[in-house]
Amino acid sequence: MATNSIINPAVPNLPIGPEEYERRFQDQFANILRLYFNQLNGTLNSLTTSFTLSTAVYKVADLPSATTAGQRTFVSDSNTTTFNATVVGSGSNTVPVFSNGTNWKVG
Repeated sequence: MATNSIINPAVPNLPIGPEEYERRFQDQFANILRLYFNQLNGTLNSLTTSFTLSTAVYKVADLPSATTAGQRTFVSDSNTTTFNATVVGSGSNTVPVFSNGTNWKVG
């Protein structure tokens, strides 16, 4: 399986400006920012907008503890497809489920 990672561009060390306007300083400052934003733009452009997310599919009896709210997965033996119903096994429905911190719910 391929793993994608984002490499963050290094934040530039900007030079301290002189007391009075100097063209050389302004050019250097603009070049540093231009390089940084070009790197940032390249990083953002390399991100893909479509991907496949693989999630484990459990039997209801094999679900991990629901104590961590926000967990999401699928079950293959739900007896209901009703959104937000507490999931119960022994059915034939494959549905997404989420933990509310106490129970696994359909959804």
